[in-house]
Amino acid sequence: MRPTLVITAAFLLCSLAARAAELPAGVRRVQVLNYPDCLELSNGETRVTLGHHVGGRVLEYEWRGKNALYLDPKEGEWTAAGGLKTAPSAGRLDIGPEQIIPRREKLWSGAWTAEAIGPRAARLTSQPDEATGVQLVREFRLAAKGTHLECEQIIRNVSRETKYWSHWSRTFAVHGGIGVVPLTPELKRYPNGWIMYAQGGEPAIQFKPVDPNVRVRGEFLEVLGPPRFPKLGFDSYAGWMAYVMPHGQAFVKRYATPRDAVYPEVVGLTLCLWYPQASQVPACEIEPHGPRNVIPPGGSASYTEHWHLLPHAFPAGGQSLDLQKLAAQVAREAP
Repeated sequence: MRPTLVITAAFLLCSLAARAAELPAGVRRVQVLNYPDCLELSNGETRVTLGHHVGGRVLEYEWRGKNALYLDPKEGEWTAAGGLKTAPSAGRLDIGPEQIIPRREKLWSGAWTAEAIGPRAARLTSQPDEATGVQLVREFRLAAKGTHLECEQIIRNVSRETKYWSHWSRTFAVHGGIGVVPLTPELKRYPNGWIMYAQGGEPAIQFKPVDPNVRVRGEFLEVLGPPRFPKLGFDSYAGWMAYVMPHGQAFVKRYATPRDAVYPEVVGLTLCLWYPQASQVPACEIEPHGPRNVIPPGGSASYTEHWHLLPHAFPAGGQSLDLQKLAAQVAREAP
């Protein structure tokens, strides 16, 4: 090796070591697909990677070598010159309400910034978005042990008008699982505890839907697979839901559901599942909805989701989930 190359290689190694030394414990830079410099949060048991190139997202949420999120491999076609060739996948977050918020490419698929903010913690920040008048900040904190991932979304009003946007999660989990929603009958608004968005012809929302893949069992509602129409809404105020995946893990989300708040979606739902056929999109979209915020110019509002991955056997053919056991597992995870 020529001397100049030796010096260059040594310089690069020192530079990489210096960059790594700058990061807090449990944080490092990694490449995921064709996305360089993603931030990885790790505690030895759980690994989380965050992408900032096309929206601020969780790309991987992995425990025991299994990623709970559906990350479209076609995203590997991304290049700086050509842009993303598919819709963003994996751990997506957004703001709503869905039917009235304008298009917001800077927030949804624009370039964000990424920075480490502490041990196993990072912040993703969007560009200011003229269409909505806000800038989004997402902060992620992985617990020192276990799988608890805290996902906080902050909505900053950078306009001169009061804004009323709300938190909207749009996380793609792997396909083929069973959704579990605890019922709160004392606060029931929907006759069957759920509604279905019908497709084809004029848009419609079915208030008394019936589907073989959706059932009420005891104090819980189960979505056993893709229903007739993929988008379902729920009126649960229990503050958590679970999605039990075929590889024997339950993806649990916990989130606040204040009972005196206004939920601004068309039917006032607190949670959605979008569960298409695998041939359409091989994912199940898990969508907690936050209440409406009143955000004055220069003000901000935040909403936090708590994610967990829990060991839970997927039922064999003809068997059912042990819902009481699952609820007890979730209760043990609550702070």
